[in-house]
Amino acid sequence: MSHYEFTLKFAIPSDWNRSLLEAWLFEGGCDDALMGTGQEGRLALSFSREAASASDAVTSALRDVRNAVPTAVLVEVAPDLVGVSDVADLFGFSRQNMRKLVQTHRDSFPLPLHEGRSALWHLADVLEWFAREGRSLDPALQEVAREAMHVNVAREAARLEGQIPPTIGSREHA
Repeated sequence: MSHYEFTLKFAIPSDWNRSLLEAWLFEGGCDDALMGTGQEGRLALSFSREAASASDAVTSALRDVRNAVPTAVLVEVAPDLVGVSDVADLFGFSRQNMRKLVQTHRDSFPLPLHEGRSALWHLADVLEWFAREGRSLDPALQEVAREAMHVNVAREAARLEGQIPPTIGSREHA
């Protein structure tokens, strides 16, 4: 069993009672998560879950939330999308050094999902690049970043296929 840390973000009705929501989640098996409701109509759950794999950890957390709060709609699984500052913080670089690293390794660094003033990458792709470059990484972080990317991409694919905003746990496991 490994320990995985990740965040699930959901859209919920903005008029829900925080105490009641917290009780539902705790009773539903989310006692290993810290709840945040700082933004109206949103719920963030920061999990610290033990499981055999990141996939098992994320899937079981999604199932627990779906059972506790069936109307919650998944917005995002994190860690996934990152910018230069996020990656710099993760590796203890300055933002400028990270930007220089991206520029210097333009041919091998992962292509961003969005390139512009604020470029965005999938964290899993960036971690894979650092691993190829010989950087020692936390295997659990690599695994959970890959799983977060899979769930987020599957959610977006379902949305693009014309489905109503997909509910939590939309990823099919082979």
